[in-house]
Amino acid sequence: MTESKKNLSQQPELISKSQLRRDALELKSLAARLIKLSPARLARVPLDDQLRDAVDQARHIRSNVARKRQLQFVAKLLRRIDADPLMLAIDGFDNEARQFNARHHRAEAWRDHLLETGDPAVGELLGQRRDADAQVIRQLIRNARRETNQGKPPAAARALFRILRELDEIEPLPPSPGS
Repeated sequence: MTESKKNLSQQPELISKSQLRRDALELKSLAARLIKLSPARLARVPLDDQLRDAVDQARHIRSNVARKRQLQFVAKLLRRIDADPLMLAIDGFDNEARQFNARHHRAEAWRDHLLETGDPAVGELLGQRRDADAQVIRQLIRNARRETNQGKPPAAARALFRILRELDEIEPLPPSPGS
């Protein structure tokens, strides 16, 4: 190899200003997400002591200008470390929230389908989930319909929702035929 080719292969890869800016904005966004986390979730994120202190300080600042300055400082600290584990932890929290919402919506859809359709829907549910208690579900459907007709609060519908949510936590419910 000639001398000029050796120098070219040993030069570090140049990163454009645009890419540097995108990286800095991504770290600033990560810093903002860290600051917004609840204390319980923040405790589950792998942070070093200096970064944790900076995030805690930013959470207690009320002045907009000072908070913005502290946010920039947290982003600066993030540039010094590998931020990938932090991003994965925060994305995991977002994934947990999406799964919780999906479970909630499945249980709601089944409750609505059961209340609208009645016994045929109970048969559909029991065909797919053998662990469901048919007698309790049918009783709650009857009580919920009675409460609706009498203009009472939907206590039985709420109880039915709780049962469906518990079933979904054990094993996800199939999509509701009515949705």
